[in-house]
Amino acid sequence: MAVSEHETGSKTSDGTEQTLNTTTPETTDGAFQLVVDLNTMVNDDEITLRIKEKARSGDTQRLVWSASYKHIQARPLSVSPPLILLHGWDMTLEKTVGPATAFPFSIRKA
Repeated sequence: MAVSEHETGSKTSDGTEQTLNTTTPETTDGAFQLVVDLNTMVNDDEITLRIKEKARSGDTQRLVWSASYKHIQARPLSVSPPLILLHGWDMTLEKTVGPATAFPFSIRKA
């Protein structure tokens, strides 16, 4: 199984939930993993990462995975578990506390 980078970029937080994948909802099939660099976080910052998917193509997206972080991170690389996604998924970032900050990210596909 070949591993590749499906998408890469940097997202500047604006206080809303922002989609990281370009196509929304994304319908490319595969096993995907979200990697986000949280090195720019400072004390009092709060961020939540989410992955959403549909059970069937016509269904509503539901939360599959989320992780929340506060303050400076001792291990600043957030890595989601690999998830099999196919019917209409999104990966999002939401910074709820703190100033606008850029977060480098990578969506990896196997």
